[in-house]
Amino acid sequence: MLIEHDPYHCYMPYPPVPVENAPDGPLAGLTLGVKDIYDVAGYRTGCGCPIRLAMSDIKTATAPAIQALLDAGAAFNGKLHTDELAWSMYGMNAHFGMPVNPNAPGRIPGGSSSGSGAACAGGLADITVGSDTGGSVRAPASFCGTWGIRPTHGLISLDGVMPLAPSYDTCGLFARDGATLLRALSVLLSDSAPLPDAPRLLKSPEMFDHLGADQRAATEAAFDGVTARDVALYPDGMDAAYATFLASMGGDAQKHIVPFIRDSNMPLVRGIDGRAAAAEALSAGDIARAEAQRTAFAAHVDAALGGDGVVLAPVVHDVAFAPDAPLEIFDNFRHISQRMLCVAGLAGLPQVTWPAGMLNGAPWGVSLIGPRGSDLSLVRLAMTLQKDTA
Repeated sequence: MLIEHDPYHCYMPYPPVPVENAPDGPLAGLTLGVKDIYDVAGYRTGCGCPIRLAMSDIKTATAPAIQALLDAGAAFNGKLHTDELAWSMYGMNAHFGMPVNPNAPGRIPGGSSSGSGAACAGGLADITVGSDTGGSVRAPASFCGTWGIRPTHGLISLDGVMPLAPSYDTCGLFARDGATLLRALSVLLSDSAPLPDAPRLLKSPEMFDHLGADQRAATEAAFDGVTARDVALYPDGMDAAYATFLASMGGDAQKHIVPFIRDSNMPLVRGIDGRAAAAEALSAGDIARAEAQRTAFAAHVDAALGGDGVVLAPVVHDVAFAPDAPLEIFDNFRHISQRMLCVAGLAGLPQVTWPAGMLNGAPWGVSLIGPRGSDLSLVRLAMTLQKDTA
């Protein structure tokens, strides 16, 4: 790694290889950390997996998304920890350890973009690149108290990036403030469908009802003074949407990551073993039904938002928990939180997250979900809605 001091155990300890960046540009003066599922010339790509690392050659080309940030002047300072094969949301890697959550020491940083969230929150890099398939930027951003975005699916190249479930995978970003996030995101995409000056503000009663009393109060306080109309985002209920997400993402993973797991005979830690088995067990009929349900869900959400609707939403249902929490916390948290996280994934929409203060001793984030292609104007809107939470 190129960074001299890593107090939060965010960076992979690779031999330091300088990476050339442009001397000037819109990101000049900003440092850049990159999740270790992206190829960077001069480095291996380990994907949080010892076998994947052992099989990796030293890359001779950099993933286009990362190269664009370098060409804009950002200075690379190292590759960042990820959950194994980017297939978890807690940040606990049995092989390489867990990054420290700088704003909530003693609690998980979230994953799979664990190093990206922690390095950004701890001030070790100004911009960090993660990936978001089922929540792997949004959850760590909320847990660590940073800004983050899952962009509109398909707008940012994923060439040179490990696939998990490509119809869900996105290149996401973290920053400590909205202005920096906007600068970096503007390098990678343009507003193909900008929001109007006065978008319709919406909220999902199902999401708010999914929160505990403290969590709901914190979310409502973050949006205090903002008038939003109720919108039904879940035509068949939250459980049905989550089931559709599990089966459609599992079908994608069955094709793109499960073969590596089985062919390499890699040892499986708790969590990923069950997810791999569940994905492998899906039949072609299961996957086809889920894809049809996903298409219908996306059409419903697109119609509800139109080109001017923005949903004010919590990110997850609770703050980060301790790594020694009971197993039922680990087993249940993902299933509960992804009933909210799955909306943007199923519909392929952008979702921007920002800090909304502290709740029970840990950061709490809120978010906006916008129409596809509204990414930049969605960040600008979030900047106008953000309250002083220092």
